[in-house]
Amino acid sequence: MRNVVIVGSGCAGNTAAIYTARAGLDPLVVKGIDAGGQLSWTTEVENFPGFPDGIMGPELVDAMKRQAERFGAYFMDGSVLEADLSQRPFKLNVEGHWLETRTLIVASGASARWIGLASEQALIGHGVSSCATCDGFFYKGKKIMVVGGGDSAMEEANFLTRFGSEVALVHRKDSFRASKIMLDRAIANPKIKFQTNTVVEEIHDVSKNSVTGVRLRNVQTGLSWDQDVDGFFVAIGHIPNTKVFRGQIETDADGYILSKGGARTSVTGVFHAGDVQDRIYRQAITASGAGCMAAMEVEKFLEAEGH
Repeated sequence: MRNVVIVGSGCAGNTAAIYTARAGLDPLVVKGIDAGGQLSWTTEVENFPGFPDGIMGPELVDAMKRQAERFGAYFMDGSVLEADLSQRPFKLNVEGHWLETRTLIVASGASARWIGLASEQALIGHGVSSCATCDGFFYKGKKIMVVGGGDSAMEEANFLTRFGSEVALVHRKDSFRASKIMLDRAIANPKIKFQTNTVVEEIHDVSKNSVTGVRLRNVQTGLSWDQDVDGFFVAIGHIPNTKVFRGQIETDADGYILSKGGARTSVTGVFHAGDVQDRIYRQAITASGAGCMAAMEVEKFLEAEGH
């Protein structure tokens, strides 16, 4: 029987582990498929407070993990395959091994939707990104491309014009699902050039371990061409990693956990932290803050029950 199990080992999960471990709750952290969260895909992180010279994403996550372990947190490889939250103690199936826990912190994050190209996956963190706020600064005066047609794509493109010499916004259709106000704002920005009815076939150059350009194709004419690009941003949405909890915790239509105040969920004793609930900010620092909140809620909850 565990006092608390934390699902996810990114900034949210690791911070929750630090706080619950220091409270003497002996937390168990289930690392998940993408151990370390989205920071493990990132190269240099320059906007996390306390690191004036920046820090590598995997290095930051590992430092948090070691800090949690120092206070007694235990980390377990694997992913949650099943969950029974119908009664307490909660039951979790981690790679065939069943756990029981008095409380649960869901910090399993959200995964960016990717186009699905092998070259895209190979260049994540080396010119390919899903976060303009995180990585836009690295492309001052350079050519940037954004793929997407919704509000996120318009917002990312507008934000990236602060840095890039030009921003190409590529969309496979000639109409956009973005709201009128966001689309009008992007159209009015002279730095943004729209390339509609266009798909990305390839990202260059994996052999150089950096983005140098892309191969595009017009879906109407079938014509393909190469275009120089220094930074490639995918803005086609995120998928919260809550599938295993669907139907048990209240979520919105996209699967993001609905907050019931603070870090509380619709299930008493289950708490949320980070990108599983946050579809707006999605930053390392906000995820860490959410992990702290969830941990403090757990400590207060267990104390009230006499544990």
